[in-house]
Amino acid sequence: MDEIVNKHTAFTMAGTSVARLRRVARIIVPLGLLAAMAAISGCRVEMFDQPRIKPLRGSEFYPDSSSARPYIKGTVERNPVWSNKNSSFAEATGGTNTGAGVGEPTDSADAYAQNLAVYGGDVDKNGSIPFPVTRELVERGQDRFNIYCTPCHGHLGDGNGMIVQRGFPQPPSFHIDRLRQAADGYIYDVITNGFGKMYSYASRVVPEDRWAIIAYIRALQLSQHASLQDVPAQERNKVEGSAQ
Repeated sequence: MDEIVNKHTAFTMAGTSVARLRRVARIIVPLGLLAAMAAISGCRVEMFDQPRIKPLRGSEFYPDSSSARPYIKGTVERNPVWSNKNSSFAEATGGTNTGAGVGEPTDSADAYAQNLAVYGGDVDKNGSIPFPVTRELVERGQDRFNIYCTPCHGHLGDGNGMIVQRGFPQPPSFHIDRLRQAADGYIYDVITNGFGKMYSYASRVVPEDRWAIIAYIRALQLSQHASLQDVPAQERNKVEGSAQ
């Protein structure tokens, strides 16, 4: 009888111990989770609020005690203000212009306003290229077209670029009647503001190069719909000679 009582007592004590462990676990586990969440959130805050120099705050690191550093020599401004020194896109890129803008950078508000009216801003969608179309301009446009446009539009402007071949939605061909008849200003507006799946290239292609690209697009359109009679006589002789 004593043996049975002892076994019963031991079993009861064991059950009591398990119950206590469970109660302790109910307290410890949530506390542990809370501590882990606090640690994780602390890391997240540190990632968001990293050590940095705030604008216009002094610095003991630099000899002049200024945290704002001067531009490195040769730095090119992202959105430069260009003078109207050579207002015809440096004579349609045949002059001193390097393709970065018109003339030289300036702080003149009048020159900026004049340039904005001619080369950027709210361009008339029914307007035309605002400077003479020269061979140099078309070649500049070809260079920019190959860089920015061919991935989607293809080298022929038929809308069969490399990323289209890999599944991206196909843009319309430049050779359809609608785009052959579209004004230069319309294409300029699309380059500037985007259209459909195409995002804006305003921050990538300066206004002058947008017009150059349009000049090259016109050359592409003509190349796919031209006859031998459209070729200048001197060049026509070369074509006929090579065909014989």
